[in-house]
Amino acid sequence: MPGRPRDMNDESGLAAVAIVDLLPTQVTIGMREVDIKRQLWREKTRKQSMNWLKAVHIPAVLGPESRYYIIDRHHLTRALYEEGIDEVTVNILANWTGLKHNAFWSALECRGWTHPFDDENRRCDYHDIPGSVLGLIDDPFRSLAGALKRAGGYAKHKAPFSEFRWTDFLRSRIAREMVEHDFDGALALALSLAPTVEAMHLPGWIGPRQYRLENDHAEPDQRLSNDAKLASRPAGPPSL
Repeated sequence: MPGRPRDMNDESGLAAVAIVDLLPTQVTIGMREVDIKRQLWREKTRKQSMNWLKAVHIPAVLGPESRYYIIDRHHLTRALYEEGIDEVTVNILANWTGLKHNAFWSALECRGWTHPFDDENRRCDYHDIPGSVLGLIDDPFRSLAGALKRAGGYAKHKAPFSEFRWTDFLRSRIAREMVEHDFDGALALALSLAPTVEAMHLPGWIGPRQYRLENDHAEPDQRLSNDAKLASRPAGPPSL
């Protein structure tokens, strides 16, 4: 049985909970993304780390058996655990302890607070969602979607699990072998795909503004050159 969480501020819905007791609401993560967050954590001084931990809250829902289900920041939570952090502060967005398991998961899905799909975009039963962030499956396309966002391929969006929409878009157009063995090449290809009309339905789509300006009236060889320049734009700074 999980340990009882330590109440911090009942009025604000905050509680300190052991990371091993937190339940994920998704099946996969991108381990490259986790590694980036681990590196950013290591760059902080001890004082910066402690102050940062006090200020950052993991959004969660209190569910059946009074368990904490995190609905975002799975990568961060995993990274912190790997860096030796045992406990985080969760922000309780809803108290659904009165719901049975099936009704609870249905409620999460209605809110867009769960993503029960594996690393091949196959829908999973809720019982197949790992019981800890330590059990989350590595999906290299989720790492590619994160890298694409940092490189300016699309904008950050408030839609739940928006990165997974881009993950699945890229999965259907880029070979997994390329992502696993030539990540930079896969990112260059992703950057060429992101501004196209095929992606316009995705959250955070920026559109072909720069792409169109550089390619209008260009010869085919020049368009290829412009694609390469677009792919080599400096990436935005990663963040925890």
